[in-house]
This record gives sequence, structure tokens and C-alpha cells, in this order.
Amino acid sequence: MAGATTFRWILQLHKDVPKAARFYSEGLDFTVNVCTLRWAELQSGSLKLSLMQSHKFGFCHMGNVKSNHLLQKGYSSLLSFTVTDINTTVTKLMALGAELDGPIKYEIHGKVAAMRCIDGHMLGLYEPA
Repeated sequence: MAGATTFRWILQLHKDVPKAARFYSEGLDFTVNVCTLRWAELQSGSLKLSLMQSHKFGFCHMGNVKSNHLLQKGYSSLLSFTVTDINTTVTKLMALGAELDGPIKYEIHGKVAAMRCIDGHMLGLYEPA
């Protein structure tokens, strides 16, 4: 029997890789293992986040259809993080260019927030009650 599949890393495309690496490093305390203009590898515990430089135009393969399209700001990926203090984390991320996507919600199980970050990536934040 073959070995079990294990998670390797998440990849995000960014226009400015060093800026994105700083965003995750300073905003969410990721460790930067490698950072160049075109590629970065960050780590938080066993989670690895890879950042790769995107270009103004992306090349999209959709079945047999190939088309050029502009990369646009929108919902490209959602990463969810448990944090110890949601208010402090939101403040740090906003100072680095993120925007709250709606209010911080106070649920019975804890606080939750969605943030639209640089290059359109979304972060979910959760502070347990």
C-alpha cells in the first residue's frame, strides 16, 4: 500500500512578493525562511505558505479554451487563522494594508473576522471564547 498523502504548502500569487512576505511576517508572526523578488517561503508551526510573483496578465486554461485575462482584486484564496487577540491582529493587518470585510462578529464560541488583504487574498481570523 502506498504511503498517506501529506500536506506540503499553500501557494499564493502576489504582485509584490517582499511586501506580501512582510505582511504575513509582521501581521501574523510568520517566519520568513526564504524571500526573493519572485519567491518566498514562510512558516507558522507546521504550515508552510509559499508566495510567488504573478504577472499583470495571467494565462488561463479552461478546458480547451485558452485566454489572457487581467488578474483582478477579488477573492482568490481564504486562509483561516486562530489568534490570541483578534483586535490587535486586525489593527496590525490594517496598518499593513488589509481591510475588514464586514464587522468583527462576536459569536458564542468566540470572535471572528474576515479581512481582505493585499492582492485580494482573504484571511479568516478566529479568537476562541
